[in-house]
Amino acid sequence: MVLSSLGAPRVGLLPAGALDAITDVRGVALGHCTLADGATQTGATVLLPQPGDLFLHKLPAGVAVINGFGKSVGLMQVQELGTLESPIALVSTLAVGTAATALVRDGLAHNAEIARSLPTLNPLVFECNDGWLNDARTLALQESHVAQALAAAREAGQGGFAQGSVGAGRGMSCHGLKGGIGSASRRVAWQGREFSVGALVLANQGRPEALTIAGRRIGAALQARLQAEAGPERGSIIVLLATDAPFDARQLGRVARRAAAGLARTGSDYGHGSGDIALAFSTAWRVPQLADEPMPAIAMLHEAALDGVFQAAAEATEQAIVHALFAATTVTGRDGRRRHALTDVAPDWQALMMNA
Repeated sequence: MVLSSLGAPRVGLLPAGALDAITDVRGVALGHCTLADGATQTGATVLLPQPGDLFLHKLPAGVAVINGFGKSVGLMQVQELGTLESPIALVSTLAVGTAATALVRDGLAHNAEIARSLPTLNPLVFECNDGWLNDARTLALQESHVAQALAAAREAGQGGFAQGSVGAGRGMSCHGLKGGIGSASRRVAWQGREFSVGALVLANQGRPEALTIAGRRIGAALQARLQAEAGPERGSIIVLLATDAPFDARQLGRVARRAAAGLARTGSDYGHGSGDIALAFSTAWRVPQLADEPMPAIAMLHEAALDGVFQAAAEATEQAIVHALFAATTVTGRDGRRRHALTDVAPDWQALMMNA
């Protein structure tokens, strides 16, 4: 069995980047703030798509709502304008407003003309519900915690980062196991050029009995060990896809939709109560805010190049979910509830996969 960089099963056919993470796309950085204290099991994860002032020099982006049972902020403007102008925060559902305010404060601090001579800022905040493990009613996550995660991203620069039960992933569940933050990357070639596609997931989805890893359905064995009853899928997942391939917003919307392929391969069927949202952005060019700055003259890749990027997006999403499961640690939260790590429930996971 081929293993990935994190010792998890390797999925897909395309090669991974050096880090096998979204930060393989040049300029992308990520930071966490984790709150782990008794019934408080939550946190914030902030992705910094590129250095510099994103409000003045935006990135092209596209959104795909796979199933819209969610409370994210900022998607409507991205869908309308096709641009990304703020860092991206991942948090618990009831912390969306807090995170949006934190991103707005950061934008105001860096640009004195926001909401004066320039438009207001469109903060991007994505969420999943961590209320099974975390006492969400206490509203423990504060603006300062989101600011810490953003500062950590800026300080870290491009490099590796913790995955699993950290940041926004602290209280998340996945297929009845401990879920959370996962990431992966793939490389794709087109006419003699190479491009990176990276995925970051906040994995909080899936039914135990449906879990499939690298094409092997091990969910039935895990369900028996967890003594979990079968039921409908009610979780959610956020997928962020970054690429250095020069695509426009329409093309990136198509890339974002391929996150659903990777998600389906792990055994999710996007249930009625599932908030499954993907966003894809390109770092290859910037869109100026100011009208007196010229628009860049960028040669976009041909539509035929999308096939390889579609494959990379699906593979990176699938691998990122697997990484979230294998990196996660067992967490005990509110009312003594516990989500076990996959590797704790199934230390013999390789044998389970061989026999599936």
